[in-house]
Amino acid sequence: MSSFRFVCQRCNRPLKGDESMEMSSSGKGEPGEAQEDGARSMEKTDGGEPQVSASSTLPDDVGMLEQRGSNFTLLGEITSLRTLSSIQKTTAEMFDILSGQKEMDLPLCEECTDNFLKQLDSQIAITELDEQIYRRYLETKVLKGEDQRETLEMELQALELEEAKLARELKDVDENHARIAADLRAAQAETVELQLQERQHLRDFNKLKWQQQELSDQLTSVENQLWYAHVQLDRLKKTNIFNATFEIREEGTLGIINNFRLGRLPSVPVGWNEINAAWGQAALLLLTLSKAIGLQFQRYQLIACGNHSYLKPLTGDCADLPLFSDGRENVFWNNTFDQAILAFLDCLQQFEEEAEKQAGDLCLPYRILLEEGLIEGPTGSGEWYSVRTHLNTEEQWTKALKLMLLNLKRSLSWASSRPNLVLI
Repeated sequence: MSSFRFVCQRCNRPLKGDESMEMSSSGKGEPGEAQEDGARSMEKTDGGEPQVSASSTLPDDVGMLEQRGSNFTLLGEITSLRTLSSIQKTTAEMFDILSGQKEMDLPLCEECTDNFLKQLDSQIAITELDEQIYRRYLETKVLKGEDQRETLEMELQALELEEAKLARELKDVDENHARIAADLRAAQAETVELQLQERQHLRDFNKLKWQQQELSDQLTSVENQLWYAHVQLDRLKKTNIFNATFEIREEGTLGIINNFRLGRLPSVPVGWNEINAAWGQAALLLLTLSKAIGLQFQRYQLIACGNHSYLKPLTGDCADLPLFSDGRENVFWNNTFDQAILAFLDCLQQFEEEAEKQAGDLCLPYRILLEEGLIEGPTGSGEWYSVRTHLNTEEQWTKALKLMLLNLKRSLSWASSRPNLVLI
């Protein structure tokens, strides 16, 4: 035998059902028995028997619980002992519940019902208070509305005027915006053009800067060259042309002019090409000195021609006197060569006489006896040396030539000490 049990949907405590429902549920439950009190549900007990639970809802007007059999919902297994009318009624109620046309009542206990009613009373009181507040506010607004209408109309007119003014200002702003946008586009185009011009000017500037650098380098180079030229000019001004062109020195018994040895010794067999070149340098020096003082030689014309220099007699039809020798024959018997040496001494003596006549301060250290062809040795020695190769030794001849070169060196020093003399 099963019994109906109802549970409060709020606190889950069991509710005591209707006695009529309990009595009907205590029957045998034969088929065809009408169950029109509501939908039932069977719940299994601990012993495996199905148990029926039902629920009821609060009415919309008072919210009170009504114990009606038709307001319970069957939970659990659905029995097959139902009539056609009960099934139709249950189906209609379920359709109404699903479509929202009817709310389903839930069973509540007495205590939960009291609490629920208290909450409803509190909400009703709050709602009534809000209604009073809204009503008073509405009455106040209605009274104030008539007084404020004119003010609002004036404000509306002022706002409309302000709106029109703002519309005009907006139109002006739009026009200004369009004009400014056009100006901006023109300025941007001008900016692009100026940027292109700036790039071109920058390229031109770099090109001109590069040219300036090149010209500056050239100017620096020219200035350096000019400075070097001034230095060289100063050095040349301080340099004596005679001393720079001719160098005469002695090396033992040998006399040397411009690195050419004049003379030869048994121990120092100097080649005749070098001796001839030395005679050519001596002839060039004597010719240069004579031109510096404006001297024209008498009786001979000195021709300086390197290692083939010679003297040309100015009187008679005499042949040229070579101031060189090839060394193929016994030069000590070569009278033509000796005559050329004597003619050279004659020209040297003429230079000494002309220099003494012009300045009076030239004095050769070694006296010359032209007719004998002798040159006096150092003062006080009493020695004389012949410049002839005939009947003379190499040592004596070489010493005589060295003394002759020393006389030329003194003449060179004299010419160098006179700044008014110009080398021609």
